[in-house]
Amino acid sequence: MQALLSFENAPPFAAPLRFFLSGPLFAGLAGILLLVEGPGLFASRWLPATLAATHLLTVGFMLQVMLGALIQILPVVAGANLARPQRVAGLVHAGLSLGTLALVGGFLFARPWLLSGGALLLAVSVLYFLVVTGRALFVVPSTSPTIRGLKLALGGLLAAVALGSLMALGMAHGWPLPLAALTDLHAGWGLGGWAGVLLAAMAYVVVPMFQLTPGYPARPGWWFPVLIVAALVLWSLAVFLDLPWLIRLCQAALGLAGLAFAGLTWRLQGQRRRARADATYRYWQLGLASSVAALGMLLAAAGFPGLGELPGWTLFFGILLIAGGFLPFIIGMLYKIVPFLAWLHLQNQGQAKIPAPNMGRILADAHMQRQMQVHLLALAALLGAVIFPDWLARPAGLLFALANAGLAVNLFAAWRRYRRHGGEIRAKLQALA
Repeated sequence: MQALLSFENAPPFAAPLRFFLSGPLFAGLAGILLLVEGPGLFASRWLPATLAATHLLTVGFMLQVMLGALIQILPVVAGANLARPQRVAGLVHAGLSLGTLALVGGFLFARPWLLSGGALLLAVSVLYFLVVTGRALFVVPSTSPTIRGLKLALGGLLAAVALGSLMALGMAHGWPLPLAALTDLHAGWGLGGWAGVLLAAMAYVVVPMFQLTPGYPARPGWWFPVLIVAALVLWSLAVFLDLPWLIRLCQAALGLAGLAFAGLTWRLQGQRRRARADATYRYWQLGLASSVAALGMLLAAAGFPGLGELPGWTLFFGILLIAGGFLPFIIGMLYKIVPFLAWLHLQNQGQAKIPAPNMGRILADAHMQRQMQVHLLALAALLGAVIFPDWLARPAGLLFALANAGLAVNLFAAWRRYRRHGGEIRAKLQALA
């Protein structure tokens, strides 16, 4: 199952790049927040600082980078050309950045106006993005699993944002909502229906392309996102009808589907044609291992609900799934997508007269590997801090902030090299004229 890519439809590099460059800054803020708050942040997932750190990662980092990736991938993979991509990117990026800061401030300082204002700004920004991309994407036939997955992921994003906005407004204004049940459902739609389905849809393209593996089999690719969304719809109905057994059944189904996708990806990576293990491959191996462990916890808690009530269980699960799973997947893709896009746009600037530098000169693998080593240390410290918060919470925050600072430095360095090489290419073209 190989996608046909139309790189001539790619938007300007600046459109997705602003999301890629700002995402690590928000993740770094999460590390700084942990460094400041210390062990108290691990006391409960309901604490204001814990909620703030979680949303710095899921909204400030994950949502930023994934929307930037969609701006790039929709025209190239699906032929869904966005009208005025630079304007769309600028408005959405500004709304997401300001909305995230306001939402986090509302959690930290218990300011209802910040909480509700941040939620509304995020909702408006995402709705604008969905309208623009939906108009371009939903007229395109679902001729591949990737296109179907992209469409379903946008639906998952809408559900996650709607639930998140409802809960934020409810917390700000004291509405009587079943916050515990809605929070789990919000996380399910956000991490499963949005991030998980989008990750799979993009993996169908980037894993064979950048890791030189065989293509994903067509049948699992078609049905994986459908099963995820169907389980989440049923979970939503179970929350409305107050059927705990059905909620656990849906969670088990999501865990099994995620494990099946992870196992398939692992098998394909074992057949890759590239012998050298670069940073992207290692990051994906880390993401797969952490996701399998987290999904195993989800299955165990679905079968034995008492496990979910154990001290630290939910925090350990969340760290494994987000910091150990989704972040490595996303960082691994960034480390391929950013140098590749830089090379592609430099190649176009050269007009077949001046060759572009290879990707290794734009972002060296050694720099990526060093940053990954810090991320690994940070992940180990974060998991250890769930058990020994007094000893490891602040070291984990420092390491996590350093890991994301390293990611930001690497991506900004790639951008600077892109600009420098672009200037050299323009100068050489003028000399040839």
